[in-house]
Amino acid sequence: MTVIDSSPVPDRPKVAPRPGWLSGGHPLPEGRDHYTISEVAEVTGLSAHTLRWYERIGLMPHVDRSHTGQRRFRNGDLDWLALVGKLRLTGMPVADMVRYAELVREGEHTFEARRELLEATRRDVRARIEELRDTLAVLDYKIDLYADARRASERY
Repeated sequence: MTVIDSSPVPDRPKVAPRPGWLSGGHPLPEGRDHYTISEVAEVTGLSAHTLRWYERIGLMPHVDRSHTGQRRFRNGDLDWLALVGKLRLTGMPVADMVRYAELVREGEHTFEARRELLEATRRDVRARIEELRDTLAVLDYKIDLYADARRASERY
């Protein structure tokens, strides 16, 4: 039997745990916090061109540069890219993602606006999920029809 100590950790602010898509979401060497654009492209599946575009349109926060001017991404940038990837999957328009990024950069006083933007996106996602459930029901029905027809033809 495994026993887990659930006593609170002292001097640590109580925050929600990081979702699985953030913690360990990028398989990078432990102890590193600087990555080239090609390393980030490889890990995220985004092209270097897309990463540069995200930065240019304001979707990426400022990315540090080396003394030679090369981008140096940090773990926080990778976490941000993971969130952007999830927002893209929701169908959120790029303009709304950029607006969200701007709100984040503006600071804590924008929490309400950020929450409203995410709630609107959540409503859209839930509506899309319902549409997909209806679509799945139609597919299941048609598949069952074909399966029944095949079984009937095999009996004769």
